[in-house]
Amino acid sequence: MSITTRIYSALIARLQTIADDRGDVPGWVLVSVMTAGLVTAIWLVADDQLTSVLNRALSSVSTP
Repeated sequence: MSITTRIYSALIARLQTIADDRGDVPGWVLVSVMTAGLVTAIWLVADDQLTSVLNRALSSVSTP
């Protein structure tokens, strides 16, 4: 078996494993939706506090 044939065989085998490994799409969609929901809920509850923390952090960086 020549080196070219071995490389070609290895490449084909790798491409087949990539094609078979598509992942769990519904699971990732659920994780994404839940994360967006949590961020929205935290934002609604703590908007003023988060804004205050961000403003204090930015002012402490910009002024010594």
